[in-house]
Amino acid sequence: PSTAVYCAHEYTEHNLQFAKSVEKNNLHLLERIRQARMTRAAGFPTIPSSIKLELATNPFLRSNSTEICQALNMQHADPIEIFTILRQMRNQF
Repeated sequence: PSTAVYCAHEYTEHNLQFAKSVEKNNLHLLERIRQARMTRAAGFPTIPSSIKLELATNPFLRSNSTEICQALNMQHADPIEIFTILRQMRNQF
């Protein structure tokens, strides 16, 4: 869970806004958005992240969660179908 995750670009805020469009009531996500805004406003990068944080806030890593399934109205879909829909949504975001 504490493993650091480094991405190649600073897309955190945009990715978090997408995540919020999928899962509006995720309290971990809302707090992460608040922290990311403060961090960027202070001129610092939001990376690295952690596996623990990504598992709590990244919809692509939560495609098997009840909350994501309900948000997409896909309660009976398998995680791969949900991941595919999320990717299509993100491409249009």
